[in-house]
Formats: sequence, C-alpha cells, structure tokens
Amino acid sequence: MRPFDLQRIDHVVLRVTDPARSIRFYRDVLGCTIARERPDLGLTHLRAGASMIDLVDIAGRLGARGGDAAGDTRRNVDHIALRIEPFDDAAIRAHLASHGVDVPEATSDNFGAEGDGPSLYLRDPDGNTIELKGPAR
Repeated sequence: MRPFDLQRIDHVVLRVTDPARSIRFYRDVLGCTIARERPDLGLTHLRAGASMIDLVDIAGRLGARGGDAAGDTRRNVDHIALRIEPFDDAAIRAHLASHGVDVPEATSDNFGAEGDGPSLYLRDPDGNTIELKGPAR
C-alpha cells in the first residue's frame, strides 16, 4: 500500500537553448504565464493551467548538467500533453499559423487521462513535441 495517491503531473522541466524565445512561445502561443524567475539558476517557472512548465537554460547552472542540447536525434522528453478546452481544430491551427508554428500532421484521436479525444502535435522552438489534448469524446 502506497502512502499517497497520484493526482496529476505537477510540472515538467525542459532544457532550452534560448530562454527568451521559449518564454515567448509558451506565453504568447500556448497561453502560459510566468509564475517565478530564478536567474541564478537559469530557470523560469511557467504556469500551465493547474500545472507548471519549467524552462531551464542549457547554458545555466541547472541546464549544463544535462549535456548537449536536444535535437533531431537527441531529446529531453518525448512529448508533453497540455489539456486544452475548447478544441476547435480550425481556430487552433489558425492561431498557431499566426505565430509561425507549423502543424504538419492531421488532428488524431488519442487516449489521455480522461479517455479518447482529439490531439494535435506541434514543436516548440527547441524541437520538443507538444500535444494539445482536447476533452474526451
């Protein structure tokens, strides 16, 4: 018997090559807000709904421990799924396009925490895959 019950993802930490560019992406494109900044660590905490996304500069004290930056053949994380609502495929794609974000794949129906529902995949400025996950159908 565990002395705890798992509730949800609390936060995800991504190593990034250009913190300002990544902050703009997560803030302006995805709607995150800056919760706290730790320049001494090269760390920015972003509020993502009920969860957090932490961005760590790969040249900073924390980020340097992870080695080279992620790329096409090196990844920090496979993907992060961000639960969104509403899921209006055309409106989401138009919004992303207005920010120069390419979405090469069709929206797909995938299993998530609430069941099967729509998913759209894109990449952040460092090549990390982001899944925008809609409500279960």
